[in-house]
Amino acid sequence: MSRRTDRLSGLFRSELADLISNELRDPRITGMISITSIDVSPDLERATVYVSILADDAEHQKASLATLNNAAPFLRKHLMGRIHIRRVPTFEFEADHTIEEGARMLDLMKKVAAEREPPAER
Repeated sequence: MSRRTDRLSGLFRSELADLISNELRDPRITGMISITSIDVSPDLERATVYVSILADDAEHQKASLATLNNAAPFLRKHLMGRIHIRRVPTFEFEADHTIEEGARMLDLMKKVAAEREPPAER
């Protein structure tokens, strides 16, 4: 990515996070939503927003992701009022499971470390 798209990606990330937490009030969005990264196309037509959704189960995660994709035009419209650039891209939200995978790997490493540890002497 170029420096311009990198800067815009960071700007979109902070503004979208603020819009999702403060402006988007939809009961179908459950759990905590974190924007992990945004890939902006060079022509600023599209942007893929990778989100990590920490919810109770997979169904709530899917529902929250679908709701975010349905709310993308609303978020784009409000973003146009906040950021004054010629073209604001259309947003597509995709799930990012790296945080969940990292937590699972950490649990596995803790289990292995506990198994390797010799039993405590009495």
